[in-house]
Amino acid sequence: MPLPLSLLDLTPVSRLTDASDAVRTSVALAQAAESAGYHRIWYAEHHSLPGIASTAPDLMIAHVAAHTSRIRLGAGGVMLPNHAALQIAERYRLLAAMHPGRIDLGLGRAAGTDPMTAVALRGAERVHRDDFPEQLSELEAWGRDLEPLRGVRAQPTDAALPPIWLLGSSDFSARLAAARGYPFAFASHFSPAPPDGPMALYRDGFRAHPDRPAGRRAMLAVAAFVAPTVEEAEDLALPSLIAFTRLRTGRPIRPPGPEEARAWKLDPMEEQVAALIRRMQFTGTPADVAARIHAVATRTGADEVMVVTNAADRAGRIQSAELLAAAWGAEPA
Repeated sequence: MPLPLSLLDLTPVSRLTDASDAVRTSVALAQAAESAGYHRIWYAEHHSLPGIASTAPDLMIAHVAAHTSRIRLGAGGVMLPNHAALQIAERYRLLAAMHPGRIDLGLGRAAGTDPMTAVALRGAERVHRDDFPEQLSELEAWGRDLEPLRGVRAQPTDAALPPIWLLGSSDFSARLAAARGYPFAFASHFSPAPPDGPMALYRDGFRAHPDRPAGRRAMLAVAAFVAPTVEEAEDLALPSLIAFTRLRTGRPIRPPGPEEARAWKLDPMEEQVAALIRRMQFTGTPADVAARIHAVATRTGADEVMVVTNAADRAGRIQSAELLAAAWGAEPA
């Protein structure tokens, strides 16, 4: 059997679309993914980024779950330092009550945004505090009804907190997930660091925990753009490449439309950044991309692969997911 194949959806929005278009495309993508045999879809938390409409994963999960029937849905992830642990416990318990057995809770320790927006989200007194392990312990306590604050219980009490995954792009989260017995997802889709080290640290350091039934499970998240030809795949990837390059150079924009992207000129500094981004992506035909992703997944000992195609082109993004699933050997519903 092939490794489970999943999707990460950032709900991208381009200069030719708006947020309503982006959300409708996310619904259509989820429906296509469910039919194509994908295991789960996660939604990310980002703030103050003009090309990404996904600011609230819980809202995306609730909306998409109402338009699908089987595929697992989750946060990939909630940036826990932006929130009170009780708030996350209650929101995801409620989602679990709405859609039993279908919800995941992925957690990250970054802000998911720039420093000034982080201040707006967290307050100036908290923005430089790195207490993610303590916040995670508090969330665990709310999830087990231990009442970290006497007399307060996370509601609804008859719905369990969904399975927690720890997300990361460095050694920190790999070590923490291993020490506490959580599943771990490495964000290779935006990290220039090779995934091998963190994935090995997680596998070698894992300590089973009686409250973590999922056990040791390592997911590899990658960026991929798939089309019938290499040229079409590169065309699909180009608007996202431009937007990601501008983000990395401190000038974020919405991705341009296809024609504008083909005419776009990057300056020398942007060309260097774009070259690095291209090395982080898998772009090409279905069989080639599936083989290259599988090779990295095998090398790193991944138990599951999660793919993000951050293209605002609706037809191209859905086709990319369907072509990859077929080449991967996913079993259609």
